[in-house]
Amino acid sequence: MTGAGGDGGPSVWPVGGERFGCASERVLPIVSIIRHDDGSLTVPVAPGRHEEDAAGDAVIEPGSMVIRPGEGGYIEALAEWESEQHPDRGEAVSTASGREQAMAVVHAVAEDPDHVAEAVDALDDPTAGAEALRHVLVGGTPSVQAFAGEVADEEGGDVIPPHTATRIIGEVLAEIDARPV
Repeated sequence: MTGAGGDGGPSVWPVGGERFGCASERVLPIVSIIRHDDGSLTVPVAPGRHEEDAAGDAVIEPGSMVIRPGEGGYIEALAEWESEQHPDRGEAVSTASGREQAMAVVHAVAEDPDHVAEAVDALDDPTAGAEALRHVLVGGTPSVQAFAGEVADEEGGDVIPPHTATRIIGEVLAEIDARPV
């Protein structure tokens, strides 16, 4: 998560408070994050501690900002967006077969980004693959980096940059979640 770190600047609210260990009066317990077709996310932003509007009044309402794959806080915000879409879903669980499905679909989309639906169609168990991808997101940047390395080792090719892997994961999850159960 990106944030002020005590410098008085804005703090991004990409996560839901205590659940992620960031309890504060500046963190909303429920956050609405918007995912755009290009993979970018609009996230709420807390006003700075000493921020004032043009009239000199303290700014107390949250604003928003757009973050893109590769920018600070993106992976955490994408994981939170995913959990907002399915609040009744439990913690992500990754199985060996789900991880194989996840690696195959991420590799396929990396090779041919225009055919996400076809890559998902090729999965034997899209649900297991989606759970494995959610598990990767919850682990943050180190998890995405390790996963990208595993994809290259298992499927061949170059290691996918973490921001690209994260964008692909978001596209695949959106495709899987848009399908009827």
